[in-house]
Amino acid sequence: MSEKMKKIIFTLILALILAITMVSLGIAYAGGVRGIGLLGVWFFLTFGIVIVLAQLIPAGILLSSFIGTAFSSFRRGEMPIRAT
Repeated sequence: MSEKMKKIIFTLILALILAITMVSLGIAYAGGVRGIGLLGVWFFLTFGIVIVLAQLIPAGILLSSFIGTAFSSFRRGEMPIRAT
């Protein structure tokens, strides 16, 4: 991976984390959380969402590949047609 691509990916990751942070901070503030509790809710929501995304993306890839192999043929030249 080139250095330019690494910088772009790093910038996109920071933008995602910043967007999640601002939304979670806004939700906590609108919900009436003030003071030091706002910081705790902010960390919980921000890093909780990042952890859930880190688990859901690989799980989605595995599920889609499982569904793909269940309904397709193992040989590339064959068509998945049921014989009657």
